Amino acid sequence: MKKNIVLFFAILFTVVSFAQDVSVYPTHWWTGMKSTQLQLMIRKVGIGNPANKSVTINYPGVKLLSIQRVENPNYLFINVSIQPSTKPGKFPVKVIANGKTTYEFTYELKSKSKQNGTTRVRGITSTDFSYLLMPDRFANGNPANDALPDLYRDKTADRNNKFARHGGDLKGVQDHLDYFNELGITAIWFTPVTENDMPKMREGSFDMAGYHGYWFTDHYNVDKRFGTNDEYKTFINAAHQKGLKVIQDAIYNHIGLEHWINRDPPAKDWINQWPEFTGPNHREETMFDPYASKFDKNNMVKGWFVKHLPDLNLANPLLATYLIQHAIWSVEEFGFDGFRIDTYKYCDETFVNNVNAALKSEFPTITTFVEAWANTVVANAYFVDNNFKIPFKHNAPGAIDFSLCFAMQAGMNQPFGWTEGVNRIYMTLAQDIVYKNPLNNCIFLDNHDMDRVFSVIGEDWSKMKWGLNWLLTMRGIPQLYYGTEILMKNFKNPTDAEVRLDFPGGWAGDSVNKFTREGRSTKENEAFDHISKLAIFRKTSSALTTGKTMQFIVRDGVYIYFRYDDRQTIMIITNTSDRAYKPDWTIYQERIGAFKNARNIHSNKTIALEGMEIPGKESWVMELK
Repeated sequence: MKKNIVLFFAILFTVVSFAQDVSVYPTHWWTGMKSTQLQLMIRKVGIGNPANKSVTINYPGVKLLSIQRVENPNYLFINVSIQPSTKPGKFPVKVIANGKTTYEFTYELKSKSKQNGTTRVRGITSTDFSYLLMPDRFANGNPANDALPDLYRDKTADRNNKFARHGGDLKGVQDHLDYFNELGITAIWFTPVTENDMPKMREGSFDMAGYHGYWFTDHYNVDKRFGTNDEYKTFINAAHQKGLKVIQDAIYNHIGLEHWINRDPPAKDWINQWPEFTGPNHREETMFDPYASKFDKNNMVKGWFVKHLPDLNLANPLLATYLIQHAIWSVEEFGFDGFRIDTYKYCDETFVNNVNAALKSEFPTITTFVEAWANTVVANAYFVDNNFKIPFKHNAPGAIDFSLCFAMQAGMNQPFGWTEGVNRIYMTLAQDIVYKNPLNNCIFLDNHDMDRVFSVIGEDWSKMKWGLNWLLTMRGIPQLYYGTEILMKNFKNPTDAEVRLDFPGGWAGDSVNKFTREGRSTKENEAFDHISKLAIFRKTSSALTTGKTMQFIVRDGVYIYFRYDDRQTIMIITNTSDRAYKPDWTIYQERIGAFKNARNIHSNKTIALEGMEIPGKESWVMELK
């Protein structure tokens, strides 16, 4: 009897150990989803062996459709359908060989949230003002997770090394939610918090840590140096309770070298293969050029960004489904409000359209803006919903608007000329005819991959005011890079680390705390107040958030445009010349109409339009009365 009991527990332990060792993606799913199809990727040594001939699932409403093997026997794909009437619950999935269970795991179906579109997954629109930050560089709320040498290949955190991790985390961002509200922010966008279990990698002549988050090694886990999956949910819930939305930064194009997809791929064609390292040509024109060669386009889509970022073959249907389901899983699991998609122009075009459509089907309120660092307005518009009559049409609602960013920088930095200076802005906005809806574009002055704007303009506060006024009044979704509100500066010389310095006050023991008014200088408070005053006004300004735009030709270096609707008219006037300027209102009568006075949003002073004179190097945002 004792021998039989020992044998029973040995068999039981074997099944249980299989269950513990099996990795399943998606890790769980939900009932009530629009799509009834689900692909389960099972990862376990030997699970795809042909001896494992069948799979059994016995749960009401869940039907096994097929199983699929790939060239790597460590993977098995199970295709199931989940009927609309299926109830939430857990059920066993058994892999059978010779009539016996060789692998078994429990899968869970949860109930889809009924709050999507109301308190969560609300979308990011032109009514928002987003704040881009890097969690590792913003604030350290939990020093205990700074370095986790037992878990990760990069075992250190060192604030004295600008290329290392510094310890900022989700708790640090959460501790400063009131700061965002004070500044007038409505949406927080940070670089990815997905697991990056990579050692320091050589980039140029420096050993760089993956503190920025773009080297994914496990899609389904938050990097524990930022927090746990549950802490990410806690952060998003806390942000929502404060009236703040959250944008998740996503990557489809590549993974980190240590990702299991690269170390043990289901099939060789999950990774774009080259005889030797081959980078992309970075020419987005190859994607739409009617004269482009197949060679150049193939290189653009399949070239590896750098040697430690394997390029994913998004044309592989199993991989495509894995990534699409992960995107859907992320939204439902965490409840964030919108996506920013990294390196979009390097992706397989059919794939990105499919993932956008799948997300919109499951979450009608979700929004996406995409990074396609482009040289021209045409190139920028190509990667989103546009008005072109061309063979391939992208469906992303909006782009990160590099063209307008470069135009605003030129407007601040260049002397006025026929195509230079502030005329660059006029010319760029005139090309909005190419976009289906330019209000969906994310507009910005700089970001984590660029020289900081305050340095670009020579630390000239007058020019900075021009740019900030444009940023918060032009069409689109304005984005502020962290620290711009306190005039953080620097060029990318010699590396990106120079423009990714720690926010002063985010760590215990910092000599100054720029999160507080007392910790900021007079000029820093002036910048903070300038942004805050206009951002808070913008929240309730229908003209600035959703209104129409009318711009007038730049005259003598003076650029005047209007944002307006049936309820409100806002005039933005910027004099980039050294001389005072008296507008001839007969030119602008089309928008001035019967208005006689204008209130300056920043000073709150109302002045008569007749006789108005704007000093040189000045910019005003005025509500017409």
